[in-house]
Amino acid sequence: MHEHFYLSDSQAVADAAELLSVHGDEAALAAAVRASESRNRGNIVHFCRWRQIERLVEILARDEPCGSIH
Repeated sequence: MHEHFYLSDSQAVADAAELLSVHGDEAALAAAVRASESRNRGNIVHFCRWRQIERLVEILARDEPCGSIH
């Protein structure tokens, strides 16, 4: 499976790492909750940001590599 995602800044990586550290296996769910809360407040920018962080968390949590390996 080839993943494509956009990270707006390095803070997204830091946020994903923090979620993994704090929530472990539930980190993607925590990001999804934040995305949902942002959407409910009408903040589409933060909704998109947390959805991308959710995807990054899922990739970082994998045991196997993804994408091209150099």
